Amino acid sequence: MNVEQILAAMTPEVYDRLRQAVETGKWPDGNPLSEEQKENCLQAVLLYQARVARSNEHMTVGESGEIVHKSKSELRQELRETQSNEQSIARFKQDDI
Repeated sequence: MNVEQILAAMTPEVYDRLRQAVETGKWPDGNPLSEEQKENCLQAVLLYQARVARSNEHMTVGESGEIVHKSKSELRQELRETQSNEQSIARFKQDDI
């Protein structure tokens, strides 16, 4: 199976499960990943992040495979843009919850 076939077959749900497995070292059912599974899952997650998922997180993998770091000012600017696009934010007092 080549890279394009893997990406075509990988849904966002599969990506989330693989990412969670890499983060926790376990499959969703609780079984631990073998070393080979960890390596393969990590490669698939990084590939998906680089080619499919356009993430706005502070550290991601770019399309060419390089790690992309965003500065604090870039993240603040993105947050401001996101907040200006939203109509309102729900705000609660401690006693309301």
